[in-house]
Amino acid sequence: MNKHLIRRTLPVLLSAALVMFAGCKADSVQTDDSLQKVLDKKEFVLGLDANYPPMGFTDENGELVGFDLDVAQEVCNRLGVSLVKHPIDWEEKENELNNGTIDCIWNALSVTQERAEAMNLSEPYMRNELIFMVHESSSAKSVSDLAGRFVGVQSGSTAQEALKDSSLFAEITMVEYPDNIQMLHDLTEGRLDAGLIDSVAAYYYIARSEDRFFVLPDSFGEESLAIGFRKKDQALRDKVQETVSEMKADGTLGEISVKWFGNDITIVK
Repeated sequence: MNKHLIRRTLPVLLSAALVMFAGCKADSVQTDDSLQKVLDKKEFVLGLDANYPPMGFTDENGELVGFDLDVAQEVCNRLGVSLVKHPIDWEEKENELNNGTIDCIWNALSVTQERAEAMNLSEPYMRNELIFMVHESSSAKSVSDLAGRFVGVQSGSTAQEALKDSSLFAEITMVEYPDNIQMLHDLTEGRLDAGLIDSVAAYYYIARSEDRFFVLPDSFGEESLAIGFRKKDQALRDKVQETVSEMKADGTLGEISVKWFGNDITIVK
């Protein structure tokens, strides 16, 4: 090809490529209207397990209440939108999120590598442990004593995943429940020997139960809790994160934590 022709043609091609690149970049930015959609419809739809005290549950008056819901309500107040509390089947949480039924999963969602790959997670706001609860009538004093016994877990929970991945799994009978309330009821009634459950739920239940329960000394590890958004919903995720961080700085988040836990156990920066 003639060198003069190359000199004339190359700048034109480069200019065209830059225009196309800029157009694509602009389109990609414009496609993230997740925050604007919430602001426009003036509703923020939160998916939760309605039987998970103290994070989100149905109280004796039939109202959905809990720590996570109080925090979300304050976020919505600051954004000028209404909070819509949408109970979901915990095993279907990812489907509910991805099909657009809900805007986020906000109900003691434990952070795992799999969830981090499937969702756009907020920064952790609380730490949690997986612990074994037993009734005072139980003879079990350690995890090794659970061999040959019935151990309850919530279906679709990290507790279930951790139990399946443990060496203990081959030695016990795992009983799955749709929610922790049913599991704890069976534990109280003696139909279970132990329950593997999040510490935030366990200690809340123990403090309010007329029965006495004990926590076995062997923990199944520490977890962090976060809010789950659709992978592409960066703008919505960032705004909620920013608002929660502001609440931590001005003391509002701590006040909500004290209401439910007696002190501020949040870890928001």
